[in-house]
Amino acid sequence: MLQLPKTCYIGLALSALATPASASEMFASDSPWMLGDWGGTRSELLEKGYDFTLGYTGEMGSNLHGGYDHDRTARYSDQFTFGSHLDLDKILGWHDTEFQLTITERHGDNISNDRINDPRVGGFTSAQEVWGRGETWRLTQMWIKQKYFDGALDVKFGRFGEGEDFNSFPCDFQNLAFCGSQVGNWVGGIWYNWPVSQWALRVRYNLDDELYAQVGVFEQNPSNLESGNGFKLSGSGTQGAVMPIELVWTPRIQGLKGEYRAGYYYSNAKAQDVLKDSNGQPAALSGAAYRSSSSKHGMWLGAQQQVTSLASDQSRGLSLFANATVHDKKTNAIDNYVQAGLVYKGPFDARAKDDIGFALARVHVNPAYRKNARLANQAAGLYDYDNPGFMPVQDTEYSAELYYGIHLADWLTVRPNLQYIRHPGGVSQLDGALVGGLKIQSSF
Repeated sequence: MLQLPKTCYIGLALSALATPASASEMFASDSPWMLGDWGGTRSELLEKGYDFTLGYTGEMGSNLHGGYDHDRTARYSDQFTFGSHLDLDKILGWHDTEFQLTITERHGDNISNDRINDPRVGGFTSAQEVWGRGETWRLTQMWIKQKYFDGALDVKFGRFGEGEDFNSFPCDFQNLAFCGSQVGNWVGGIWYNWPVSQWALRVRYNLDDELYAQVGVFEQNPSNLESGNGFKLSGSGTQGAVMPIELVWTPRIQGLKGEYRAGYYYSNAKAQDVLKDSNGQPAALSGAAYRSSSSKHGMWLGAQQQVTSLASDQSRGLSLFANATVHDKKTNAIDNYVQAGLVYKGPFDARAKDDIGFALARVHVNPAYRKNARLANQAAGLYDYDNPGFMPVQDTEYSAELYYGIHLADWLTVRPNLQYIRHPGGVSQLDGALVGGLKIQSSF
C-alpha cells in the first residue's frame, strides 16, 4: 500500500518532464497544479475569491548505517492536505476578511522509531518530519482573519497551531530538527504544531512596513493530540493556555529579503518537575510524586537572510538561517537547542528552480533530567545498558542534513537527502546513524 504513492509520483514526474503542455493543461510543468486549470475554472474561482488546494507530502527514510538497530530497511510516511481559502471581501463584501479550512490525513511508518533511536527512551528529532501525531484525519485549520485600520491591525481567531504565526520556519528539509516551528518540537506537550489544531486567538500590529508585533492565546488541551480527537471542537480536557508574544522584523538588506524573530512563551497550566518531589528530594529515590510547577516558559530567536543574488534573477542565490530555543529547566527535558544552515536556490542556469540545502543542529538535554534517569537506574539496581529494564541516560544529540531539491514542475519537487545523527536520542552508547531520505512535495 505504501509503495503506491512513490510509484505514482515517479510516473507523474516523467510526465511533467515530457509534456510540452500549456500551463492550463494537466501535468504542464509551468502550472502550479498537477491537474491544470480545469479549463480556466480555477483561475475564475480565484478571481472570485475561492482557492481550493490538494497537497501531498511523502517521505522515505532508510537506515544506511549505525543507529539502534543495524538491520537495514526503508520506511515511508505521507500526508494529504485538503484546503480551501475564501476571500470574504470578494465573496460577501466583508472588508479585509479571510477564511481558511484545512483537513489533513497522515499515514505510514518512521525509520527513527525503532531503527535509529533506542525505543526505551525514544528520540528528539525524526528522520521523517511528516510522521507524527497519529495516523489519522484532522481538522488542522478553521479560522477567520480580519484586518483593521488600513491593515495595521490583524486579528485571527479559530482553530490553528502556534507555529503558523509564531516561531515560524519553512519545511523543505526532511529532518524534524530543520523543519517548521522548533519550539513545538522541544515542548510538544504544550505547543502543538501542524497538523494539530486548538482554539486560539492571534493579534498582530504592524508597527511599520518591516516590523510587527504579535501576541496569542492558545488552548492547552492534551486531548487534542489523541488520534480519535482529530475533529474535536469542545474544550473538555483543557488544562490552561499557552501565551506567546513575538517581534518580527522583515527588512530588505541591499534589496535582499530577510526575516528576524524574537519571542517568548508562557503556559499557565501546571507542569511536572523533571527531578524533585514536593520536599525538594529526588523523586526517583524517595518514591514520592514529582512536584508540580504552576507554569512553564521559554523563548526563541530565529533569522533568515538572503545574502547573494543574480542580476538576472533575484530569487536565485544564497540564503543563511539560524534558530535557537531555550526552555524551563525545572519542567522540560530539553533545555536548549541551536540550529544553522544554508540554502542556495538556482545553482545552475539549466536548473534555475532547483535548490541545495545543508544544516546542522544540536539538541541539549536538561542536566536535571539526566540526573533523574541516573537515579532511577540506581534505585532499580540497573547499571548495564544492555539490560532491557535499564533507562538510557540522554545527553546531547547532533543532526546534519544535505539535500538537493529537483524542481520537476511548478507542482512537483523531489528532494533526495542524506542525514547523519550523532548520539541518536542523546544516547552516547548508540553508533552515529546515516539515513538516506527522499521527500516529495506536490500540489494537485
